[in-house]
Amino acid sequence: MDATAPRPAWHRLRDLMRERGHMVGHQADALAAVDIALWDLVGRLTGLRVAQLLGGAFRTRLPTYVSGLPRSTDAERAALARDWVDRGATGVKLHLGHGVAADLATVDAVRDAAPGLRIAVDGHWAYGVDDAVALAHGLAERDAWFLEAPLAPEDVAGHAELTARSAVPIAVGEALRNRYEFAQWLDARALRIAQPDVARTGITEAMAIADLCAARHVPVAPHHSVGMGVSLAAGLHVAAAVADLAAFEYQPTSTEVGARILTDPVPLHPAAFDLPAGPGLGVNVDADTVRALAKES
Repeated sequence: MDATAPRPAWHRLRDLMRERGHMVGHQADALAAVDIALWDLVGRLTGLRVAQLLGGAFRTRLPTYVSGLPRSTDAERAALARDWVDRGATGVKLHLGHGVAADLATVDAVRDAAPGLRIAVDGHWAYGVDDAVALAHGLAERDAWFLEAPLAPEDVAGHAELTARSAVPIAVGEALRNRYEFAQWLDARALRIAQPDVARTGITEAMAIADLCAARHVPVAPHHSVGMGVSLAAGLHVAAAVADLAAFEYQPTSTEVGARILTDPVPLHPAAFDLPAGPGLGVNVDADTVRALAKES
């Protein structure tokens, strides 16, 4: 196949096991990796950034939020939130799902410690519809930013009901792999912020998903959690090329781990990332480190 034609390659590779129903899960993850590599290759051969190959960057500085305050008590989370604000953070997403009252108590502690900080909540699929509605109501009273993944990831109808009843935007996407899945959720009006993870969709599918979202006036906030440095760079290029970008996720701990395989880390700031410079994705893999880590594992 022509390695400089990533979109036709994606379609042909997708079809290899399509008739057997293997369009998501680990096969989609593997296909995403191939797709990202091909876009990077085209950029290196042409001397262009991937964002340029995608039609151009709407922005080269990408708004972000700090994802997670990994502490065991609300007082410790509040202190860490203050620390992030001192370092320039403007938004944070709390990883919760501990019960409606406990989650709202955490939000209150962080709000009191860091006034003006935009606060989102990740429910980690922990709730049923009634509790999620109660949580959303409490978050709306506290002027929260969005509520992510509150219900079971396969519950499209439940998320649609919640979205209709919630004054806080409902965000979904990390469990979805392709345009077909996102189309079902969008048609059901089951989300108000879309969160494709480029490491799981690939660049080709992420852009198709973004176009579907644009047609329905749903902003995109790419998910990024445990991906390596290459997937971080891929997500940033997609975020740059998306017209309606809400924000890009910054996971400090996993991003630091993921940077170990790069010769130079992606420059990070808790309020915004700069689009990596250089051709392709703008990052280079340290092959010796990858080999050493593989042997260590």
